Amino acid sequence: MRNNIQIELTNDEALILFERLSQLNTTDSLPVTDHAEELVFWKIHGQLEKALVEPSDPKYKDLILEAKARVEKES
Repeated sequence: MRNNIQIELTNDEALILFERLSQLNTTDSLPVTDHAEELVFWKIHGQLEKALVEPSDPKYKDLILEAKARVEKES
């Protein structure tokens, strides 16, 4: 039996996670050890991509920096 779980993130957290997962495609800074990991990361990335509007904003990089600053301030 497959059980689904839900994870709640703020928009800032989701944006930061989306950016980090996007970097997997261009860097080896988060090494993927097997194909199953890669599939899970890309599934989450795809779900975030559907939910977020910021990645298409021309000020995307600034939005990432602002989100990181807010998350750090809230911790």
